[in-house]
Amino acid sequence: MFDPVHLRSFLAVAEHLSFTLAAERLGIAQPTVSQHVAKLEKAAGRGLLIRDTHGVRLTDNGDAMAGFARTILAAHDEALRYFRGSAMRGRLRFGTADDLAITGLPKILREFRRAYPQLNLELTVSQSDDLHRRLKAGQLDLVFIKWVAGAQEGTVVRHDVFSWVGVEQTVLERDQPVPLVVYPAPSLSRTLAIEALEASGRTWKVTCSTKQIAGVLAAVRAGLGVGVMPTTLVPEDLSIITRRFDLPPVGDVDFTLIRNPLANSAAVDALTDAIMGRTLSRT
Repeated sequence: MFDPVHLRSFLAVAEHLSFTLAAERLGIAQPTVSQHVAKLEKAAGRGLLIRDTHGVRLTDNGDAMAGFARTILAAHDEALRYFRGSAMRGRLRFGTADDLAITGLPKILREFRRAYPQLNLELTVSQSDDLHRRLKAGQLDLVFIKWVAGAQEGTVVRHDVFSWVGVEQTVLERDQPVPLVVYPAPSLSRTLAIEALEASGRTWKVTCSTKQIAGVLAAVRAGLGVGVMPTTLVPEDLSIITRRFDLPPVGDVDFTLIRNPLANSAAVDALTDAIMGRTLSRT
């Protein structure tokens, strides 16, 4: 049998063609890597590497072993994920605000499903207010939403600030209504944007109302109006125009995880930890 530890050391050497670099990558001593490779060669009964003054290169058997090693380690890792997660069973109904899905959240969920293959993860994507209502009605177990900053409900993953966004060519006249691209009511960003405009004496009109972040981005990119987004979620092709047109500050927002107290606590804890432990960068 080929030891996975030995296979990993050999594969690191095969990929770097260097025992030193392989040791650095694996975080172990170089003599240990050499021992692992020697034991693998003994188990295989064939030489896998040629080491001389010119460096390290693979033999034909080494090339074959590299391919087998990748397959064996992939199966080994998959088996570990399966059996480590097999104790977590049942159903987890998870809801997320659609604009939070343009962060690294999909990758986190993909890795979570691989870690807990016996857990049935059901995903609902909607607006934050709708998800909060469903959670309170017992229809969801955990939601990841944009919530009023400082609301003291749930676990805050990230604090952010709303910004006005538009295309670089955006032109707003002070005496004309501000054209808004918004979500349908009720919507936190819509409510805060309109309240901010009215408090500052600015008039407004809705030029596009859409339920999805894809629609908001498409309308803003088309120049139909300006939108309000958490600053860290603003795509690179859009501009923050708050100061350019003296638009009023909209306010703060928290990306928040809120749980159903009657849900499977182990499953909810596991997904909460997975999200809290990762950086939610914009994708």
